[in-house]
Amino acid sequence: MTIAVTRQGESVSKTSHPHAPFPGDAAPGSVPGGGVPDGGVPDGTVRYLRIGDLELESGALLPDVILGYETWGTLNADRSNAVLIEHALTGDTHVTRGASEEPGWWEQLAGPGAPVDTDRYFVVSINILGGCYGSTGPSTPAPDGKPWGSRFPLVTLRDTTEAEARLADALGIRSWFAVLGGSLGGARALEWAVSYPDRVRRCAVISVGTSSTAEQIAFAQAQTLAIRQDPNFNGGDYYGGPEPEAGLALARRIAHITYRSAAELDGRFGRNAQDSEAPLEAGSLAGRGRYQVESYLDHQGNKLVRRFDANSYIAITEALMSHDISRGRGPLAEALAPATAEFLVAAVDSDRLYFPAQSHALAAALPGDVAVHTIEAPIGHDGFLTEIGQLNSQLRRYFFG
Repeated sequence: MTIAVTRQGESVSKTSHPHAPFPGDAAPGSVPGGGVPDGGVPDGTVRYLRIGDLELESGALLPDVILGYETWGTLNADRSNAVLIEHALTGDTHVTRGASEEPGWWEQLAGPGAPVDTDRYFVVSINILGGCYGSTGPSTPAPDGKPWGSRFPLVTLRDTTEAEARLADALGIRSWFAVLGGSLGGARALEWAVSYPDRVRRCAVISVGTSSTAEQIAFAQAQTLAIRQDPNFNGGDYYGGPEPEAGLALARRIAHITYRSAAELDGRFGRNAQDSEAPLEAGSLAGRGRYQVESYLDHQGNKLVRRFDANSYIAITEALMSHDISRGRGPLAEALAPATAEFLVAAVDSDRLYFPAQSHALAAALPGDVAVHTIEAPIGHDGFLTEIGQLNSQLRRYFFG
């Protein structure tokens, strides 16, 4: 991913590092004090924008908030063609390739000629508040110049939506042609449609329900505790020293089990041993070899450690725990009633994290007659990423035709 950086008035480009701090003199890609970025930055380049202080739902004040984001395409004269694509838990802003050939994570959905055609639409993706891909988060500097670490406040999805609305204001986007997302991204999209009903004309909510259930919160707590109990966590203030890599990798293992179906794991790995390792032929417990599925989970954990910040994992996971579209808004149907967007709701048939029943409950509570489209994928929850192409015809027909 390429980052456009303004550092002491000098423009440079570099490859992004997951938790590298942003420059302190001016938000890269913006004017000092927070302004609209110039149009000379190539598509698919991370830019930064200062949006000011943000009062959070908790009552805490998060000062001088910066959001990292990427754009593709051109905003038209009446600013009516803007599409917001929201990333999921450990995602980033690189939805599709732009000036570079670095692939994006949802290229079946967005790009030249795709349903969200970047030759027709101005596509925006924003790193969630609390993240580690450009937005203010635990690893970025607090006012005293030190990383926020353990001092970073709890942010909710409503907080992140308010922050994103300020970025939309800065870009001159009064309303979104569409807001789309899957999993956490779907929750973010839904929050947009309810918090700012006059600013969302179409909304696609994929593989998520109206709230995080008790079971989903339980899975999430196991993940955050895995990180917090790592000896290197140091209460969240580990920057400059050993990082809680084992805890973050364990959190990812727990999460990844929920992202894949039992049939997927059985079909791929069964009870097979990993290469020459022998799970049943060890002289001691410490010397036991691994099953293939264990090696697979080790690989997933180690991959995430190389690109993600542990505190951001906690912050974003707890933001997802906060997801409850009806909180403080009355019964579910009443809470959703202000939404005026056209909705597309979809679920993965084998999802065991966000069950299809949750998508059906959302559709039933939305105003009007909203169908639930099914993504058929034996893989499980991650089918919202790998099989999003199954929704191409529906997206073209209902949203982008």
